[in-house]
Amino acid sequence: MPIPETAFFSLPKAPSDSLRIAGDWTLQHYAELRDLIAQVPATERQAFSAVDLSGLAGLDTAGGQLLAELLGPEQLQQATQNSADLSRERRTLLQRIASSCGDQPDPTKKEPLLLISLLERIGASMAGLYAHVIELLGFIGLTLSSLARNLLRPGNWRLTAIVAQIEQTAFNAIPIVALLTFMVGAVIAFLGATVLESFGASIYTVDLIAFSFLREFGVLLTAILMAGRTASAFTAQIGSMKANEEIDAIRALGLNPLEILVLPRVLALLIAMPALTFIAMLSGLFGGAMVCAMSLDISPTMYLSMLHQNIELRHFLLGIAKAPVFAFLIAVIGCLEGFKVSGSAESVGEHTTSSVVQCIFVVILVDALAALFYMEMGW
Repeated sequence: MPIPETAFFSLPKAPSDSLRIAGDWTLQHYAELRDLIAQVPATERQAFSAVDLSGLAGLDTAGGQLLAELLGPEQLQQATQNSADLSRERRTLLQRIASSCGDQPDPTKKEPLLLISLLERIGASMAGLYAHVIELLGFIGLTLSSLARNLLRPGNWRLTAIVAQIEQTAFNAIPIVALLTFMVGAVIAFLGATVLESFGASIYTVDLIAFSFLREFGVLLTAILMAGRTASAFTAQIGSMKANEEIDAIRALGLNPLEILVLPRVLALLIAMPALTFIAMLSGLFGGAMVCAMSLDISPTMYLSMLHQNIELRHFLLGIAKAPVFAFLIAVIGCLEGFKVSGSAESVGEHTTSSVVQCIFVVILVDALAALFYMEMGW
């Protein structure tokens, strides 16, 4: 093949011949070099017996990329090592380019089958779930040990922080909890009256409302609200401190972030959750009483009388007993996700969302297990 006098490399006569690189391989001559490389068939590239870089005059990153395209990463790496005349700077540049090109995926490589890819994702998800469960159990153990260590040391209690957290998690949440459970109680009363009326048993709507709110809905709705309202706040607060390196400053002062940030929130929610659950139960019963008085002609006096006669105290105790468990799990998950923030605003948002989803899932899972346990025990 005829070569013009301004060529920057000599084309071999056969694919097995050696290739001599010469001239300036710089951005200024990029278009000419691209045309010369295009003259070499794709099947004959990367198949040279030897590469001579002794005639190389100028070189920059653009020229190095063209050399990697012509020779391939492996042959460029080999040629760089075999060329003793190259300066250290050019050798380093070409080796970096060759290694970066070698990290790129091979376009000719076939994609794995859909089933293989699906199984791979399932396996990775299960491994991530296992690691997350182990991490959560470890953090629960640390929290419990720290709580037990400081329980008999009143001097270590941070009463100001606990009271401030109680105000945020309990008092400020009373309106939304009471309103939501009131409306849900009214809806359940409407549905119960509609279904039971066809059986001539509308009077048992009172029992339906009482059973549902004392055993399940009161504590469950409160826990879900706390998961969306309080767990997200815990994650955002601790995550922002992590991003601003305030937690590192706490450690630098010789203090334990677990005792300063986690324990006050856990204790506050342990106090706030049962109180909010009790308010939710009362609000749900009040909403049901309103519907019964307007639609079923059941007076408030009769409503209370039926509650007193038909509903035992154990239903209230079984429902309120789940509140501290839910409170502890919500607080621990919210704080743990805050400590896992990497430092950016995007990470704060991701872990805040993750804490809400995890809390709601764990609350519903534990509530279902508790319902099965109560049923098996005959409670």
